[in-house]
Amino acid sequence: MSSAANAQGVTPAAPKSFGRQLHEAAGEWWQTDFPNWIYVFKMVLAGLLALGIGYALDLESPRSGLITVFIVMQPQSGMILAKSFYRVIGTFIGSVAVVVFVGLFAQTPELFLLATALWIGLCTFGSAHNRNFRSYGFVLSGYTVALIGIPAALNPALTFDSVMTRATEITVGIVCAGVVSALVFPQASAPGLVRIIRGRFTAFVDLIGSTLGGTADRKALEATNARFVGDIIGLEALRSSAIFEDPEIRLRSGRLTRMNSEFMALSTRVHALHQLMNRLHDSRNPSAQLVIDAISPYFREVQPLLTRSGGEPVMTATDAADAALKLETYKQELPRRMRATRSEHAQALDDDAILDFDTASELLYRVIEELHAYTLTYASLVQRRHEREQWEHAYSPKTSMVTASIAGARAAITLIGLSTFWILSGWPSGDVASLNAAAFCAITSAAPDPAKATRTVTMGVALAVVLGYFYTFHIVPQLDGFWMLAAALTPVLMLAVLLTTKPTLAGYGLGICIFFPFVAVPDNLAHFNAAGYLNECIALMVSLVVTTVAFMLLLPPTTNWTVRHLEKLLRKQVVQACFGKLAHLALQFESGTRDLMHQITMVTGSRPALRKDAFGWMFATLEIGHAVIELRTELHGIRSGNPGLLPPSAYAALDRLRETLPALFEQPTPATLAAVLDANNRAIAEVQFAIGPQYRERSERHRLQRTLSYLHFIRTALLDPQSPLQPMHQHQSVGASTSSASNSGANHAA
Repeated sequence: MSSAANAQGVTPAAPKSFGRQLHEAAGEWWQTDFPNWIYVFKMVLAGLLALGIGYALDLESPRSGLITVFIVMQPQSGMILAKSFYRVIGTFIGSVAVVVFVGLFAQTPELFLLATALWIGLCTFGSAHNRNFRSYGFVLSGYTVALIGIPAALNPALTFDSVMTRATEITVGIVCAGVVSALVFPQASAPGLVRIIRGRFTAFVDLIGSTLGGTADRKALEATNARFVGDIIGLEALRSSAIFEDPEIRLRSGRLTRMNSEFMALSTRVHALHQLMNRLHDSRNPSAQLVIDAISPYFREVQPLLTRSGGEPVMTATDAADAALKLETYKQELPRRMRATRSEHAQALDDDAILDFDTASELLYRVIEELHAYTLTYASLVQRRHEREQWEHAYSPKTSMVTASIAGARAAITLIGLSTFWILSGWPSGDVASLNAAAFCAITSAAPDPAKATRTVTMGVALAVVLGYFYTFHIVPQLDGFWMLAAALTPVLMLAVLLTTKPTLAGYGLGICIFFPFVAVPDNLAHFNAAGYLNECIALMVSLVVTTVAFMLLLPPTTNWTVRHLEKLLRKQVVQACFGKLAHLALQFESGTRDLMHQITMVTGSRPALRKDAFGWMFATLEIGHAVIELRTELHGIRSGNPGLLPPSAYAALDRLRETLPALFEQPTPATLAAVLDANNRAIAEVQFAIGPQYRERSERHRLQRTLSYLHFIRTALLDPQSPLQPMHQHQSVGASTSSASNSGANHAA
């Protein structure tokens, strides 16, 4: 081998020295594992600090502060502050509910437990209906009633003391987590937010270059758009956390929200243009190739606008300012150049090809317009204050009321079932089983697969129970003072926290983190009762087993029915596009559609076929829904500014299209598809008649041509052979072009 390499003039690479290999291994460990160990160290330090303060203040249960640290601790300080903020609010609301319930139902335990179950169900519903740490606030307000209320109901006279003690213990844990996070190897959220923004901008520049340059196929584009769905949700979550810690992020919060909105609109537009060009490539119309040849040169002009003078892609906000200037100049020149190209090829193109060219031209102009706005917002981030900060259109998540109600009902039923067993059996530790089942129903209801999450936590709790017994009866009695207790607890706590940093083992670590202190850390007035310990541990295990069974039997969120239900809600976004109020409708439509798709992605991790079907509907919904919103916006402008521009028959045809589209997406059938295509064709004919051969002012003609372009794009999307609507075409002869299968990797530019 070496002689052959030498004969070809290739010098074999010299083997790396041991020192070099050691240096590279150390560098990789520093980048990947060292941050995890820092996190483990900080979390255990904050937990032991909270535990020590709890003992020093003579709190009833100092371990509550330790458990609070494990619950609120996050890698970034912004996340800790956000989670702590909502934990305080949730605990306060839950404490108020405890006082009310104990005051009303202390003498009737059945009514108290029923009220508690209904409250927890309501809070679980709120948790499933909200996002980020706001969801956690609902969880806290729910299980605070269980954790404080059930023991307080057994001793009503101590209710106020119990509430104040728990509030103090939680506050100690929150303060310790925040102080340690801020002072010991602080890791802010802001740098991560900047990296995400910069990485997404760079990735989108590459996407535009490959999409408009003709090197992206459909599968690659769909995979990229799927990744962008998660990026949009993730950026909004990180932004909502970072504003708690960094005043600079707070000053730019409006622009970050605006960037997310502009990014959603821009990615939808780029995808629509790519799909239109793919359809032209698949078309049997001979003029389609003429349209491709006429418009493709413009595509190749876009990527250089997003490149620096040295050929590197735009990355920083400073670079984006130069790109915005180039995009502004290009945007101003584009309409004139496109009109010249249209006039040059008008004689060679038939009516359908002219429609294709006009639609592609309009989409390209909108891509440049929205790319310019997105780049301007990115460039504005270098300034502390900027006019683009004025942005009131927040991200609007979309949650199914049905699935949220099911989650709430599941939590309530679980608590009612265990409470009934507790009352009928007289089980001494039934209160522990009931309150822990309620807490875990609320905590894990937001997980993609709650049954699986609860199973892994149950295994962690089983290990915590075994370790806790060993510590409680063989180690703790031998210890003298807090420092020896801290030294004894540290190895187990570090192992548990380390497990939470591993995605596949996080559930086991969480079970140990929460329940090992619960069973092994003594109160200020320590009790060593083996029978009581075993009874409580059995109650813990029973509560988790019952919770797991509840998630498996009571309509789990991972069933195909749930996925189909979310998919139906996703398709119903077209109804919102057709009939929602136009003010802020585009953003609500974009964010709601992507939020539903994100929920589907979370529950279909092991079922790629279901996820693929849902993505197909997402793209169809985005394409058609976005076109409908723009069509409605254009018609609103015509009606308010120049209503005589279209005849009454055209308005009637357009209204008919708006009425038939929701029926298609609510119930996709050959009949509803045929009705939509018929209405669309009638609307196109009416607008073409209104344009006519007579002279019109350029602004009027351009307005009508835009209307026609939106209608034509809707038609091409309905006839797309790769759309999920394609099976409907197999039952009718809609057109020759709809029956041909296309290559999923077809490029759209030469």
